[in-house]
Amino acid sequence: MTIKIYNTLTRQKEEFETLLPNQVSMYVCGPTVYDKAHVGHAMSVLVFDILRRYLEYHGYQVQHAMNYTDVDDKIIQRANLEGIDPFELAERYIMEFRQHLDELNILPATVYPRATQEIDQIIHMVRGLIEKGHAYESEGDVYFLVSSDNDYGKLSGRKLEDMQSGFRIDVDERKETPMDFALWKASKPGEPAWESPWGQGRPGWHIECSAMNLHHLGEQIDIHGGGNDLIFPHHENEIAQTESFTGKPFARYWMHNGMLQLSGEKMSKSLGNLVTIEDFLAEHDADVLRLLVLTSSYRSPLKFNDETIGHAERALDRLRSALRPAQPGADQPAPESLQEQIQFTRQNFIEAMDDDFNSAGALGHVFDLVRIINQARDQGTDPKGLQPAQALVLELTNILGLELDRARASGGEAAPFVELLLEIRAELRQQKIWALSDLVRDRLLELNVLIEDGKDGTTWRWK
Repeated sequence: MTIKIYNTLTRQKEEFETLLPNQVSMYVCGPTVYDKAHVGHAMSVLVFDILRRYLEYHGYQVQHAMNYTDVDDKIIQRANLEGIDPFELAERYIMEFRQHLDELNILPATVYPRATQEIDQIIHMVRGLIEKGHAYESEGDVYFLVSSDNDYGKLSGRKLEDMQSGFRIDVDERKETPMDFALWKASKPGEPAWESPWGQGRPGWHIECSAMNLHHLGEQIDIHGGGNDLIFPHHENEIAQTESFTGKPFARYWMHNGMLQLSGEKMSKSLGNLVTIEDFLAEHDADVLRLLVLTSSYRSPLKFNDETIGHAERALDRLRSALRPAQPGADQPAPESLQEQIQFTRQNFIEAMDDDFNSAGALGHVFDLVRIINQARDQGTDPKGLQPAQALVLELTNILGLELDRARASGGEAAPFVELLLEIRAELRQQKIWALSDLVRDRLLELNVLIEDGKDGTTWRWK
């Protein structure tokens, strides 16, 4: 089955065909680094990490660029409030964000370009747009002439005449038309600035991504991604300036994730209703946030509250339950139902993911396998009979970036001590010292060790 992707540009699912055989070029808009990153930022990087992992599972070599906007009005304002250099502020939050990417098990991008390191490329592109009649200089600023782009608005579905009529007052007389947007901004006292043909200044937001993409991935790419709040004006403007400069179609597929919603509203710094990645990871496993994303459509709004977090935590426990060892003394071969489910699960998983990365549907098939694994274990299936199905659960969840065996791996050195405590607890129970035996159980639970007493003895697992 061919992979199909929903293309925002055409508003339909399309078969995925790359510019070069078995290679994917993908640019994803990264954060503007002026404050701590929140879980809304995490949602976007998780969506495109899952996409990349699945493409690589299919055998594609992915060239992945994710930028940092490290010079911007918000960065300058925040740095002035703190009384520090804007570059120092940006560097702090870039380092924090990189740490969060590691904690969330995000595959490293091929390149992480920064706006401040691409000034020469930006100036080259702005100059080229002026020469081609798509931009003009005004009092040290440079603006893109939106009316020069005949299909402006094709990504968002907006018509230029409708957008123009929405401007009752042109607040900036330096522009020829209200919809024109800044490619280069003349410097103000105390702001970072670079030399240019139009005087001291700094780049506009939209031109940064176009220039960085052009530099690192070329004139045309396969996938351009980001949150759906970037469709207009950011991605619309990227298309206008890039295609006006190159004369070629920019990205073959435009992919946009939905927004994370807290109390029914989009999560954002401006609304003040955000949860930082740092705060979330202090209380929850990173796989919980990944499961929140995986169990919904990437294009839809995602509710973020105690109920959905609890659901993701229970889902994670269910997946991990499949990895529990066989019952003590189990000696039965794998039932036919388990063998059949192994065959169906991989095929159904791939079919779901091929259909616009339907991770919720793909996980549903994995959960079917988990259910039958647990039934087989309860029926006394031996370790050899469980192993192929457990290996498939690990394989498919690893494709999605989940780390189900992380707790076991990280806690391997602790296993002998857990076994020793269970021996002591067994002796306490034999002597009917219930309070102390329960204390051992409860303290182990606090350390994410779950004890289960059964007729064939006591077993334990990482929670």
